[in-house]
Amino acid sequence: MKRGLVLLLLAYILSQFYRAFLAVLAPDLLADLALTPADLSFASGIWFIAFAAMQIPVGLALDRLGPRRTAAVLLGAAGGGGAALFATAQAGWQIAVAMALIGVGCAPVLMASYYIFARVYRPAVFATLASVLVGVGSLGNIAASVPLSLAADAVGWRGAMWALTAVTVATAIGCWAFVRDPEAVTGPTRGSLLDVLRIPAVWFVAPMLLVNYAPAAGLRGLWAGPYVAEFYGAALVGPVTLAMGTAMIVGNFAYGPLDRLFGTRKWVVIIGNLFGAVACAVLWLDPVPPLVATIALFAAIAAFGSSYAMTMAHGRAFFPAHLMGRGVTFLNLCSIGGVGIMQFVTGPLFEGAGGGAAGYRVLFATFALALLAGCAIYLFAPDSRD
Repeated sequence: MKRGLVLLLLAYILSQFYRAFLAVLAPDLLADLALTPADLSFASGIWFIAFAAMQIPVGLALDRLGPRRTAAVLLGAAGGGGAALFATAQAGWQIAVAMALIGVGCAPVLMASYYIFARVYRPAVFATLASVLVGVGSLGNIAASVPLSLAADAVGWRGAMWALTAVTVATAIGCWAFVRDPEAVTGPTRGSLLDVLRIPAVWFVAPMLLVNYAPAAGLRGLWAGPYVAEFYGAALVGPVTLAMGTAMIVGNFAYGPLDRLFGTRKWVVIIGNLFGAVACAVLWLDPVPPLVATIALFAAIAAFGSSYAMTMAHGRAFFPAHLMGRGVTFLNLCSIGGVGIMQFVTGPLFEGAGGGAAGYRVLFATFALALLAGCAIYLFAPDSRD
């Protein structure tokens, strides 16, 4: 089981990389393929929508087939194929299709790990294990910053993508070889997504997941690149995105033990996301502050926006064993789908505001208001303490 989890961790590092790398390649793609920031926003959104759309079938596959086959096949075929298509792309639509395929390939890897955690380990340590996995997996965010920038400078963005294709396929083969499925469920084994939706707490936890990751993922995965290049210079894109990636790692590790420390998951999530909303609101009021303030605020959004694993632990506590795969993947659908929806929404809002500082003001306002709305609904969720 340990070797399998290491391979799934490597796969999740790739998943984190793929959701963030467009921000670094954006200047090259804009120049080489004559794309616009809105085109890249659409492509980034497609990754998250494809990822989210796969969560329901992935949940069914986890419960029926197990994590080994589910993760290995999708990562190798769709993830590797999408990376290869990206490396050969000549037009914007090919970039969008490639991102959709990569999203499909990455869809099962984190949920396969969470499924194993929920089925094999004690419920009380789920939040810590989940946060550690996401924290270490966030090294993909680091790789998708300065290291990717250096690789693209050395071998070109196409060469870098071919290397990633090889790594993706090799990781999928490793998952097939080493991941082990948990023992079969005893007792009830049937159920459906409708049974998940009949659990009242889901309707209060899901809206929080819909928004809590969207600002951090949206900025780190796309908007930070064009924003920094426009106002501070393209040379600073790598360092700023590196700071955000590092903050995400710190945030995930910091959130991990807080439920056991304070005896609550709900209030840890609420307070953290309110701080994230404040950081977005400061940028709403002053969309182009001095560089040091921008880095600090972007890092704060990234760190406080890392409450995903804690919120998943909150929701997981309400699912019986035979619905665990479908339950956690439904919650993940809300999280990733929320990022995709936000990417689709923010592109037109940015252009409708005329771009530039005015466009980014609207962007930060949207992030702040979404977080506040999510917290308002989440207030009514029952807490969970394993």
